[in-house]
Amino acid sequence: MYKVLIADKLSAIGLDWLKKQADVEIDIKPGLPPDELAKIVKDYDGMIIRSGAKVTAAVLENPGKLKVIARAGVGVDNVDVPVATGKGVIVMNTPGGNTVSTAELALTLMMALSRKISPANASLKDDKWDRKSFEGTQVAGKTLGVVGMGRIGRALAARAIGLEMRVLGYDPFFAGGDTSNIEMVKDLIELCKRSDFISVHVPKSAETLGMIGAEQFAAMKPSVRLINAARGGIIDPAALLAAIKEKRVAGAALDVYLAEPPTNEAELELIQQPNVLCVPHLGASTEEAQEQVALDAAEQLVEALRGGEVRNAVNAPGFDQALPPVLRPYTELASRMGTILASITPGAMSKVEVIYRGAIGQMNVAPITTHLLVGLIAPRMEQPVNVINAPLLAKQRGLEIQQITSEKVREFANLMEVTVVTDQGRRTAVGTIFGHRFPRIIALDGYRMELKPEGHIVVILNEDKPGVVGRYGTVFGKNDINIADMTFSRKMKLGMALVGINLDQAPPKAVIDEVRAIDFVKSAHYINLPELPTDEKDDVG
Repeated sequence: MYKVLIADKLSAIGLDWLKKQADVEIDIKPGLPPDELAKIVKDYDGMIIRSGAKVTAAVLENPGKLKVIARAGVGVDNVDVPVATGKGVIVMNTPGGNTVSTAELALTLMMALSRKISPANASLKDDKWDRKSFEGTQVAGKTLGVVGMGRIGRALAARAIGLEMRVLGYDPFFAGGDTSNIEMVKDLIELCKRSDFISVHVPKSAETLGMIGAEQFAAMKPSVRLINAARGGIIDPAALLAAIKEKRVAGAALDVYLAEPPTNEAELELIQQPNVLCVPHLGASTEEAQEQVALDAAEQLVEALRGGEVRNAVNAPGFDQALPPVLRPYTELASRMGTILASITPGAMSKVEVIYRGAIGQMNVAPITTHLLVGLIAPRMEQPVNVINAPLLAKQRGLEIQQITSEKVREFANLMEVTVVTDQGRRTAVGTIFGHRFPRIIALDGYRMELKPEGHIVVILNEDKPGVVGRYGTVFGKNDINIADMTFSRKMKLGMALVGINLDQAPPKAVIDEVRAIDFVKSAHYINLPELPTDEKDDVG
């Protein structure tokens, strides 16, 4: 018998399903403070939560027989995931439950904008009968630009096609996926120029924050209408406000904000604009969505407890236990190589090729490739990515994975070589393990080096000239940023050099921008990686 604690209010459909399971016993105790939760959690095999229960490190200090925590919803900010992982507790969420509700909300906002429903309703409530002021436009025959072709973007596109709309798709991170009846474009500006409606459905990250701003508004038709039911700030609020006031766009609808409730001055002013429709984050606020995440959480939790498939886990405790000892350091190397390549390679990824050379090529390296995918995909996704869901996420986005093994040995006994192909080019990294445990990047795009993949890293491509290192070394120095380590490689025929730098602390964006502005610097990228889980403080290798 599996004992399951329901630590938050849960839709009846999830509770009813659990009650029908002969091998499940549930206790419903919502609203427990962390200290009370800590006292009883050890008595349960599983726990279902929403956003209310706080599963802190103290709650998980003595988890007893607890094996699985299921979140009925997407965010797991109320769970100390690293502690749960260390204790061997699976943490899972239900990311698909709000897909339809959010897509429908975006569609609703688009149609309400096109017919000026909100101001017309307000006018009538004010005892006015003014039909002329609220003449709208039909959506049939119009072009909808969908930015972000994940689950929700694809769901919205399918519904728009049913309304006889033309759909343009753009994804800044992934080039493929199921895009039937959708014209995929490779450039956001092109989408902005051609669209009558634009709806954003990308995760919030450094790359997507403000991705629709002044430059994009300048390219749009003055009749365009924008919808944001994804995350606040993807459409720059100040730039949107300026475009609205200057009548360079016809309208906008917002469901999400930089802070909730809104506090940003531009957003507060946007709310007051007559041609801006704003609602209080209703994307997942449907009865069906709440029921679906409750049922998903219940089913996923019980399946995992029974020893079946583990779905939507945000961590993967014990994944590497079956790996031979010689392969285990390559999981760290692979994920870090993926993160570095994702950070320095612009464009939408379409293909990843990984070659294993040497003795490791004769082993089961598939788990290593999965760790590589985690590193590649996680920086470009909002939802948690791990070794369980990374292959599925890659497949959904049309990312071609090619794994090659070769016994041929080069200058190192074992190597892994990774090439990432995007719509803007390709980049390659080569890595190996020194001393059986120390991951190193030994080449980037053919530049030989020895880079420690940990901490605060800056990768710079520059012209090979005297004084180069001194110039950007001065930039770091005057900003009190110490260089801990540096590796330097040249291609004399090209007159170019690549430098990998480990810093003692994170450089502010302004510092990286200053390095990029140096005339002979072609590119500069900052990557933040966790410290390696070894006693690697000595110069080894």
